[in-house]
Amino acid sequence: MDLAALYRYLPRLERELRSSYRRGGRTAPASVRAYVHRNEEFTLRGGKRFRAVLVLAGYHVASGRRPDPALSAAAALEHFQSWMLIHDDIIDHSEQRRGGPTVHRDLAGAHRAEGLGGSSEEFGIGMGITLGDLEEPYTVEAIAATRATPAARLAALSEYVRMTRLTAFGQLLDIRNGTLDPGRVSEADVLDVHRLKSALYTVVGPLRLGATLAGGSPTLLNDLESIGVDLGVAFQLRDDVLGTGFDADQSGKSSNDLVEGKRTLLVVKAWQDGTEADRTRLARVLGNPGAPPEDVERAREVIRATGSLAYSESRIEALTARAMRRLDVSRAIRSSAKPLVREIADRLVRRSA
Repeated sequence: MDLAALYRYLPRLERELRSSYRRGGRTAPASVRAYVHRNEEFTLRGGKRFRAVLVLAGYHVASGRRPDPALSAAAALEHFQSWMLIHDDIIDHSEQRRGGPTVHRDLAGAHRAEGLGGSSEEFGIGMGITLGDLEEPYTVEAIAATRATPAARLAALSEYVRMTRLTAFGQLLDIRNGTLDPGRVSEADVLDVHRLKSALYTVVGPLRLGATLAGGSPTLLNDLESIGVDLGVAFQLRDDVLGTGFDADQSGKSSNDLVEGKRTLLVVKAWQDGTEADRTRLARVLGNPGAPPEDVERAREVIRATGSLAYSESRIEALTARAMRRLDVSRAIRSSAKPLVREIADRLVRRSA
């Protein structure tokens, strides 16, 4: 089984998501159903569904079988992703997501249009936080409904708890790093966030969740974790490169990470290795949404000239190579499943969007 075969499950996944929102909506008081519908619209608006696909992949890697029984758990990861994105967008003051307004901005606009009392901004944030929270019951419900043994479902719920807790730890560190002068943030600080936040909920958690539902051995789960952590960190480092505006023509992204003030490895290394003039150029842009394009380009040039961009690329290559070595020597991962894991690695790291 390859990624193309797993992606053919997406129409069924979409139906599963719609059904879960329909069931949940029936339990909601009539007065709030319109708000609950915002979650359905947001989740079904789009997204790559890659975390859901990795749940299916983990099931197949562990069992060698078609991952049909894991479809509900794959939908759970999409609910979890919506939860994370809704809250992330509030934290990052984001305006757009998946080709439309973020949930909290959409609700703030509705508040203004209806002429309701109080602050539209505070209404949007409060409702957004609560609607993000509402995605957790959908997540737990979907895992509990998976076609697996009771023991496997309980183990999968434990995996979910671990993934959620570690992701929250990573988010706490990420927010804290954003308050520090870039010179006080180390490479280790950046990579800790990537391991706890991005790697765990983008790669490791979905793979282990699917493998757990299939009855995967502790050795298999450990191998998937060691491989997945390296690939997840490499994935986020690639995302940072794209989010800083490098390869923007291919990715469609701009330099949002710079003007949002994110303490990426690109920024931290350039700050560490650059001159005082370089740091001044970076400081003009970091956390400054109104930075003119020429200042942003100068900041990107600092990242290039200090060797920071090349350093991030080398870290991506090294992490990917180590993950593939770990895959090669793994005895717990069946030989027939290893090409699928390599394809996943390529999709995570060799991307331009």
